[in-house]
Amino acid sequence: MALQGHLRDDVDSLALLRLLQLASSALPVGAYSYSEGIEALVEADRLSDRSALENWLVQELRVGTIRVESAIMVRAYKACQTGDWDAVTHWNRWLSAARETEELRLQSLQMGRSLLRLLHDLQVLEPQATFSQGDGCHFAIAFALAAVRWQIGLHPAVLGYLHGWATNLVNAGIKLIPLGQTAGQQLLLHLQPVIQQTVAVALTLPDQDLHSCTWGLSLASMRHETQYSRLFRS
Repeated sequence: MALQGHLRDDVDSLALLRLLQLASSALPVGAYSYSEGIEALVEADRLSDRSALENWLVQELRVGTIRVESAIMVRAYKACQTGDWDAVTHWNRWLSAARETEELRLQSLQMGRSLLRLLHDLQVLEPQATFSQGDGCHFAIAFALAAVRWQIGLHPAVLGYLHGWATNLVNAGIKLIPLGQTAGQQLLLHLQPVIQQTVAVALTLPDQDLHSCTWGLSLASMRHETQYSRLFRS
């Protein structure tokens, strides 16, 4: 029994290490170069302090695109587990259709392409396409595939995905508003209960509820596209 317990701990530790690597801000997929409209909102003086940024991120987690995106990741994860590549392709195309601005779509596809390339280089995936990628692969889909191949549980995988998203945008806020590093860490700490709630929703969200209220994000993204001077790509 003791040996079995040690073996289980070793497996869990390995999965945790792989999740930390996958969700790390150091993962070379280009996440640091995107603000998802935050740069435009800061320029318009809509986000001028930590409280405003926190409110924005909380609303995105509760009713925004990232909530639906994480639910699609759940579906892609389950499809990858069973080898249902038609379903994986379906949800990948669904994400493309759901993007309301070109910049947000290109961000997701670029990060997905970079993650797949990294997984190939790390020999986590075979070089040939596992499913049809004629239209590219979204980051949520590639993340789900990596989590399955690395035997990361579904719940922690979604948790890591949302934490990585939040960390990236908090870092953008630190640079743009600007905020201090301590304020950024306080913000991430405050977001943890909301992230947990979003994970619970993503794991149980039925297909008929795959919708979001994203007009604010869409307008910010479109404004950022024509912004005269900017630090971020979107």
